[in-house]
Amino acid sequence: MLSFGLVTLSLSLLVSGQTYSATYLPSSAPKTSEQGQSGTNQCGSGHDQSSMCQNAYLNSVDDFCFFAPPEPGPGSVIGNTERIEVSWCIKDGYGTRLIPDGSITGAHFVQTPDFVQITGVGDLTKVNIPKGDSGGELDPHGADGNGNPIGGLVFSSAFGSLAQMHEWTNFMSDSMFCFRACKDGPKAPALCQHIYDVMGCMWNMPANYNAGTFEKCAADSGEPMGVYGTSTFHQGDPVTPDAHPVPSSSQCTTLTSIGNNLNVASGASSAASSTPAPTGTVSGSSASRTGSGSSGAPSATGGSQNNGAVSLKAVSYILASLSMAAIGGIVVL
Repeated sequence: MLSFGLVTLSLSLLVSGQTYSATYLPSSAPKTSEQGQSGTNQCGSGHDQSSMCQNAYLNSVDDFCFFAPPEPGPGSVIGNTERIEVSWCIKDGYGTRLIPDGSITGAHFVQTPDFVQITGVGDLTKVNIPKGDSGGELDPHGADGNGNPIGGLVFSSAFGSLAQMHEWTNFMSDSMFCFRACKDGPKAPALCQHIYDVMGCMWNMPANYNAGTFEKCAADSGEPMGVYGTSTFHQGDPVTPDAHPVPSSSQCTTLTSIGNNLNVASGASSAASSTPAPTGTVSGSSASRTGSGSSGAPSATGGSQNNGAVSLKAVSYILASLSMAAIGGIVVL
């Protein structure tokens, strides 16, 4: 049993799955779900541009959130703020900050049998990511098990009733984002793998990143990141394989716009409202993920590797893998 802060993960003795003894809904979540948490999981309704809510939702192309810094400024690169990120959402009503209209210039939501995923581009300086920051990865485990951000919870109603998604990965930069949340089950740790933290969105989550389009599609799950038949790529190996092909998709619905009519600066406070606002309009251009974050942290856009960060995660992964091999558990870090 691995105890991660206040959240205790019980690794099943069955190869077929992993169980989580701590499962929440927004209505029943504690004020904080992990020790050392800077924000809260009791978020209420409406919205507030100063909210410290750390609950995120992935439901549709016009109903999604991601994690980004709580304060603006040159020091708010993802590598510096990954432990304290807060939730920014398109839709009102979650008690979070709202993503200002015009921030998202292209968004593509897919639902597969095993996960939901949002990918896109935009001007993410409007959610406090400094210009020039190619960012990094956020996930529920981190190098020490406490999560990035600490206490970040993810929920989705895409598979039925609203439920917590225990395995997820979210890359953020100043111009591109991707967020995948996996349905609980034996495939979740592999399909929401988080050990490729410098490989970027387009390698970890091959998908549509085009600007000017907002769509929701059904899609195949595809292959887990880093797994190629019987071989598994490890970050830092001499040869880096290509990303998997984009999984096939169908049943696409295209929207002309997404938004919430919020046009205030990212740092401004807004009165909470329990009534969802109408949609706004967005447009823009696509981007490619290259380079490392300005803080030297793992990059959201892929490219240069931070060997120090890789070593810590890799060593933790290897030790945990060895300790769990005998019981057939699924290792999460």
